[in-house]
Amino acid sequence: MPDERGSADELEVRYYPNLIGRLYLISLEDVMGRNGVNALLNLAGTRHLVNNYPPNNLKREFPFSDLSAISKATETMYGPRGARGMELRAGRYAFNLGLKEFGPLLGMADLALKLMPMTMKMKIVLNATAQTFDRFSDQPSHVEERKGQFLYIIDKCPICWGRKSDRPVGHLAQGILEEALTWVTGGHSFRIEQTECQGMGCERCIFAIDKDPID
Repeated sequence: MPDERGSADELEVRYYPNLIGRLYLISLEDVMGRNGVNALLNLAGTRHLVNNYPPNNLKREFPFSDLSAISKATETMYGPRGARGMELRAGRYAFNLGLKEFGPLLGMADLALKLMPMTMKMKIVLNATAQTFDRFSDQPSHVEERKGQFLYIIDKCPICWGRKSDRPVGHLAQGILEEALTWVTGGHSFRIEQTECQGMGCERCIFAIDKDPID
């Protein structure tokens, strides 16, 4: 898929592992049903995925351009507000469906972690999530910390790949972060705001996460 912004850097091909692409499509299917996903894939120009989800392996073969096209088509089909709700839910579902089984996230629920302060649990799971994408995909991610907040930073965002937007579009990533934090803290919710978005022309995608829960 050509880069609408014309950036030479983004003309490179980057991939997720097949498994993450598969989890994404299955999570969308849980939200909109198989027929809905098929219609979405046709609209996105990714007909090769209709009834042909990526295999259950870690080969890096699911291109960022496919994910970006599907996400953009979700907004076209359901509108910005509807797409946001669907992608947040899909991100949460994808985390529970399989993302939490990736290496860096394994062991997050053991006794030692349960005894840690909440902020330490948050830091550990955010770093483990970033390490998962950093290790298994072409999405460089890392975590920074400042007073009262963590910053989850994506340097090459697949949702924004070759895409222009007048609003933040990282809802899928936000849903994953929401569920990861709820899971590791035993049910707490946290305010997460996407403060920068590559689709809006920013250098990186940044999610600001409050350290204090909202419940």
